[in-house]
Amino acid sequence: MGAKKKRIGLYVLACFAVVVLVSLFLMLGPPRLLAKSESPFFCVSCHVMEAEYDAWAHAGAHRREMCVDCHLPNQNMVLHYTWKSIDGLKDTLIFYSGKVPERIMITAHGREVVQQNCIRCHETTVQNIDHERLCWQCHRRIAHRGSGLIQTL
Repeated sequence: MGAKKKRIGLYVLACFAVVVLVSLFLMLGPPRLLAKSESPFFCVSCHVMEAEYDAWAHAGAHRREMCVDCHLPNQNMVLHYTWKSIDGLKDTLIFYSGKVPERIMITAHGREVVQQNCIRCHETTVQNIDHERLCWQCHRRIAHRGSGLIQTL
């Protein structure tokens, strides 16, 4: 019985080592793969995000920003790449399982991240305003679906 547990333990350790090595290779191996995966062209290449990409590319003040600047935590590299991995795996599973929703909606975590990034980038402008309200509730043209539309009050 002890030899069987040892063999299973070695198998699990070997699988873990392979995953770590493949991950390191993908991150550091192929030329500029990590940099390519940060670009909007990468995001739109395997997602069903054409409408969002078109809205980003053709309208709004944030055309010079990358998707990851708004949609991933940017407080530190560990948090950024951890969520990049989590979101990337989730998006890959949804895409290849064929379960992409008709209309892509941001998650609660995604809303929190985008809000934090709005405040981080526009810190000096927003320091004296109410942070309870989501930025895109007033700035509706910032959201992908609302870009190009004129909001009237």
